[in-house]
Amino acid sequence: MARWLRPLVGALLLLEGAAALSFLHHRYEELVQALFRVQSQCPYVTRIYSIGRSVEGRHLYVLEFSDSPGVHEPLEPEFKYVGNMHGNEVLGRELLLQLSEFLCEEYRRGNERITRLIHDTRIHIMPSMNPDGYEVAAKQGPDSNGYLTGRNNANGVDLNRNFPDLNTLMYYSREISGPNHHIPLPDNWKSQVEPETLAVIQWISSYNFVLSANLHGGAVVANYPYDKSQDQRFRSHRRTVNTPTPDDKLFQKLAKTYSYAHGWMHRGWNCGDYFADGITNGASWYSLSKGMQDFNYLYTNCFEITLELSCNKFPPEEDLERQWMANREALVAFIEEVHQGIKGLVSDENNNGIAGAVISVRGISHDITSGDMGDYFRLLLPGTYTVTASAEGYHPQTVTTTVGPAAPSLVHFQLKQEAVRKPPERKASGTRTNNKALQKKVVPRATHRGTQR
Repeated sequence: MARWLRPLVGALLLLEGAAALSFLHHRYEELVQALFRVQSQCPYVTRIYSIGRSVEGRHLYVLEFSDSPGVHEPLEPEFKYVGNMHGNEVLGRELLLQLSEFLCEEYRRGNERITRLIHDTRIHIMPSMNPDGYEVAAKQGPDSNGYLTGRNNANGVDLNRNFPDLNTLMYYSREISGPNHHIPLPDNWKSQVEPETLAVIQWISSYNFVLSANLHGGAVVANYPYDKSQDQRFRSHRRTVNTPTPDDKLFQKLAKTYSYAHGWMHRGWNCGDYFADGITNGASWYSLSKGMQDFNYLYTNCFEITLELSCNKFPPEEDLERQWMANREALVAFIEEVHQGIKGLVSDENNNGIAGAVISVRGISHDITSGDMGDYFRLLLPGTYTVTASAEGYHPQTVTTTVGPAAPSLVHFQLKQEAVRKPPERKASGTRTNNKALQKKVVPRATHRGTQR
């Protein structure tokens, strides 16, 4: 009952003075104009920035919503939406433009829910990660668009198969009890990715994103990690193997938040497929290598899911309003999910923030790290947890805390610096160095840096 009640209450709050929106497909120039129009209407809570350019030189624009645009405020989580990764899957692109206009208009109207969301969250919206592919698809139009026309970027590369393959490194690491978080990139990774992928990797390395979703089309389901199964021997036969992360229950809850707030995703039967609750583990559907959502989880602190939003990859304009009404509450409700679990500051004895401190939760073998200011955000389901903060040169600190369903618990850590040990004094000696003894000295084996084999 509660699962149905929350989306209903939220939807009623959003119905107050819905803005008049233009339900049209936007080419690149029109998309840019729409973003700058929103920024001009809400200049005090928005900022537009580009994370780079596509193969053909189009900007990859992001619209930010925050009460302090351009500034990370301590203990305020960072959230992102990414649309149009596949150029011919266009609904997400249009929904994110609609969402941008909606957030601005409702903020101006004084909508309490939207105002609180913008004041408490730094929201980043990228309507199109693949503007070049979109232009190819848009030339064909919705009526004659081929299933793959415009899917790839201008170099013919599928961007959702273009991220460094950290899954393979993670599965190898797991066999030797190694980590499954913050896995180093291969030394030559920049030469293996497209300009759009490079821009996104540098983007997510620059912001301490906590939660994210990327928007696709061709099905209706909320898909969560892992996308890639460990057994790849049967890829040609679309072998399906459920491949959960250590945060599987949390990911299921995140996916259900979207599916049950959506107009019909939660019903399960869509596009000729059935997914219970409208959600699926990625590898349980089909195994995918070098995808973006797994990369977020394995390389950064960000928990990302993939939203498949329409059977028709390029829906006609007359269907856009119905799709917006089906997704509006879900898009807002999913952003609100960034405010759960625990958050806090990791500092030293002089109250200076410690960047890169490791936050570990007993029983969940996936760690996150503190940001540049020492603040951290760990998404968790309601329950009682034992949490440890540790940093090089400091004594670790462990606390037990209870997480409720309404808001994140505030848990701060103040770490004491370890005593500096003096090196042992050398005895004076007139004898020569024993070269044979030095040669026998054990040289530490180089740590695994993720280089390709």
